[in-house]
Amino acid sequence: MLNIHLKTLGCRLNEAELETWAQAFQAAGHQLTRKAAEAHVVVINSCAVTQEAVRKSKQLIRRIHRDNPQAKLVVSGCYATLNEAEAAQLLGVDLVISNKDKQQLVEKTLNELNLDSMPSMSTEPGEVSLFSRGRQRAFVKVQDGCRYRCTFCIVTVARGEEQSRSASAIIAEINALHSQGIKEVIITGVHLGGYGSDIDSNLSELIKAILQHTQIERLRLGSLEPWELPEGFFDLFKNPRLMPHLHMPLQSGSDAVLRRMARRCKTEEFASMVQLARSRIPHFNITTDIIVGFPGETETEWQESYDYIKNLGFGHIHIFSYSPREGTKAAGLTPQITQAIKKQRSQQLHVLAEEMKQQFINTTLNSTVEILWEGQTEQLENSRTRYFGYTENYLRVACDVDNSINLENQILAGRLINSTADFIHVELQPVAVV
Repeated sequence: MLNIHLKTLGCRLNEAELETWAQAFQAAGHQLTRKAAEAHVVVINSCAVTQEAVRKSKQLIRRIHRDNPQAKLVVSGCYATLNEAEAAQLLGVDLVISNKDKQQLVEKTLNELNLDSMPSMSTEPGEVSLFSRGRQRAFVKVQDGCRYRCTFCIVTVARGEEQSRSASAIIAEINALHSQGIKEVIITGVHLGGYGSDIDSNLSELIKAILQHTQIERLRLGSLEPWELPEGFFDLFKNPRLMPHLHMPLQSGSDAVLRRMARRCKTEEFASMVQLARSRIPHFNITTDIIVGFPGETETEWQESYDYIKNLGFGHIHIFSYSPREGTKAAGLTPQITQAIKKQRSQQLHVLAEEMKQQFINTTLNSTVEILWEGQTEQLENSRTRYFGYTENYLRVACDVDNSINLENQILAGRLINSTADFIHVELQPVAVV
């Protein structure tokens, strides 16, 4: 029996793939370990969305090898796919598996590294792969690849053409996760809104099938590009099991910049979708990504983008200062914006984003919501424990309880009292907890 350590950088899709590998290694009779230093095999799912992600991927590979030089080191993911020869030459790397071969990663690892052995009875239950990483939720990959080519994005090159999994396979995976105690599933993909384009289906049909054929308490959607949403999409959120939160990357609030990015959604269309969601579902939380300092972004375009973002409002913004990625069209666009200007615009947007986040939180205070409580805790004085969790619309909350009370992996109602910079304080409703 081998000890397997899995590590990922980057997106939720990488997390979902890690979970698939975890289950497959266990099915082959091996076990997972949280500690890389104790592993016979370490698998790294790398990222290349930015140059910083590439740097971190290489840094992680070197550190893992330094800390455990005896372990076999397998590298996959977007960095390994785009820079296969470079990754293979890094000290300690035994095997590089590109994105197109990810489905065979476990088989290739065991066979090509001569690690395959007669499967033995696993001494740990199947749910260890999830709970060893302290999760009450799981990511499920439903599709890969993207047919579009946003000019700044290298991921579409690394991930290839769109491929959708069958609804039956996805449902079977969710039911298996639910049987292991998972309460929330997040369905993910490179281009989630394009699910089904290659199998004569669409995202709405998939969500309906999941809600009909599983009993999972919470279904959440991963990052969703703001186009190709089927007619009546927001009506699906009438089902309380579908969580009222969407992360829809806008990238810029200027139509001129969006054209240079080759984005397929204009600001007017994006605003219409946001307003429709908010009109249908109370406290619907829309979060987004914004790139500042995209090549050619004038001061006028930046101000236009800033004003649009401010008027529309978001519960949270992931802010990225543009950095050129070799192999993308945007890397050759001119003029490139100076670091000083990008830093100034990023700081300006960070201030606005925090203001909008607090404004959204304030609209939810004093309401009673359902919360999935996690295993993450802080030990307080006076025999008290602070538990953390998330509301249906993905607000981070905390509650202080007596040490005798265990909230982990329970969905319980609580009233949102007040907020700090990091979380919202919750008062649990008077129900029996164990």
